[in-house]
Amino acid sequence: MDRTKISFMRQYRTPSSEGYLVRLAGTAIGRLDLHFGVESSYATLILLSEHDEAEALDLICEIDEQLVVSADTSREEFYVTVYHGHETGFFSDDHIDEHRSRRPAEGNGSS
Repeated sequence: MDRTKISFMRQYRTPSSEGYLVRLAGTAIGRLDLHFGVESSYATLILLSEHDEAEALDLICEIDEQLVVSADTSREEFYVTVYHGHETGFFSDDHIDEHRSRRPAEGNGSS
């Protein structure tokens, strides 16, 4: 994996977390959720295709160097959980509300 071609497109930021689209040479290869704790940082990395351990570790090194170390937080430890999967959709309140409006009304348990 050519580490110079890895980029991260931030999709959200909260006071203690960030989410990114992970790209390699402009192509999406995964999603990353970072959470910054008091002393440690935690990441969930979901890769959209198979990558061997060395490639995953290259990517983790880039995450650490570009995002974690540069964050204004303490970094005693960095814990990363890596998954391989595929995206099944992106849903927002609009999707949820539309889905609810199409469902048959459910009873509230009263007779």
